[in-house]
Parts: sequence; structure tokens; C-alpha cells
Amino acid sequence: MAHHVLEMPISQAQARALKVNDTVTLQHRLFGIRDATQIHMFDRGRRTRLDLAGHAVIHTAPNVRKVVPDAVHPSGYAPVCIGTTTSDRMERFTRPLMEREGVRLIIGKGGLREASAAAFAELGGAYLAIVGGTAALETTWIEQIEDVDLDDLNPESLWQFRIRDFGPLLVAMDSHGGSLYSVVRDDAQARRAQVLAGLGVKT
Repeated sequence: MAHHVLEMPISQAQARALKVNDTVTLQHRLFGIRDATQIHMFDRGRRTRLDLAGHAVIHTAPNVRKVVPDAVHPSGYAPVCIGTTTSDRMERFTRPLMEREGVRLIIGKGGLREASAAAFAELGGAYLAIVGGTAALETTWIEQIEDVDLDDLNPESLWQFRIRDFGPLLVAMDSHGGSLYSVVRDDAQARRAQVLAGLGVKT
């Protein structure tokens, strides 16, 4: 296990250097994205003016406050509470995020599935897990909402955050086929089989 401090954006080689059970702290920039954002980007043909190449996205629909734009709040928004949502329902967007937009890392809760694992392996990426219920802490890692696009979808806009010391996050899926979720699933299935056998239940 190793700890990586990544100044975003990163290269494919840096993404491939991450291994399951490593930890990661991100610096500089992070993009917030959620269901509606990706539906409009990939199902409805909308494009963003923001450059996601080499960056990380976090599955979120943040609680923000509208303010007068100034040097501190150039986007016209101030962060109030920026938490993470469950990733599984956004499984089908992993490959287009990586192929079309150049995204390298995805941050979320609960993991992704086999299609995402294949995309990470082929294109060079990873899934970083964050503990649920830590929105208040996550918000302290965000210094500023630098920009926002597709804002008619608010709060599921495409958010550009300036971050500092965002993490540590756990590498839960890597580009080498490693997945903590597969390990947990296989272990649970093995334990289930043992319990049923002990009860005399035939499977």
C-alpha cells in the first residue's frame, strides 16, 4: 500500500500507478457531476466548455448558496455542504466520461461494476472510495467553486471546484482488475455457502 499526492490533472501513467488499497490525496481541481449532468452530456448530446481531461470527477449534487460574483466567488456560488452520492446508478457513464472527456478518476460511494472495471483497465483510470456521511468534512477540502456549466440542471450542474488536501481517499478499483467490491462479494458468497451447508441446506 502506498499513498499518492496527485496534483490534478494527471497522466494515464499516474492513474495506472494506483493500486487497490492505496490511498490518494488530490490537489488543485475537482469536478462535481451527477445523474442529470451525464444524461444531458451523453444521452442528449450536450457538450461542456469545461476541460475534464486528466481530472477526477466526484458523484455529487452539492448544496450551494447563490452569491454576487467576486474574486472569492467567481462562479457566483459559495459551497455550503458538498457530499458524495452512490455511484452504481451512473455505471453506464464511466466509459464515455473517460473516452470523450478524458476523465481519469471517479470518486463516489458503493463502487462500480464490471463495465467500469473494463474501462479502467483499457483506458487507464481508477475508482476512489469515500466514506459515507462525511459531507461536512469533504466541504472543508473545497476552497472555492471556480466555475459551473450546464447550470440549468442545478444542483446537478457540472461544478469546477478548487481543492486542497482532498482526501485521503481509498483506491477501491484500479486499472489492473483489482476491486475491493469483488473481494467483499466473493467473501460474502463463500461465507453464505458455509452457513447454508452448516444448516444442512442444499444449494
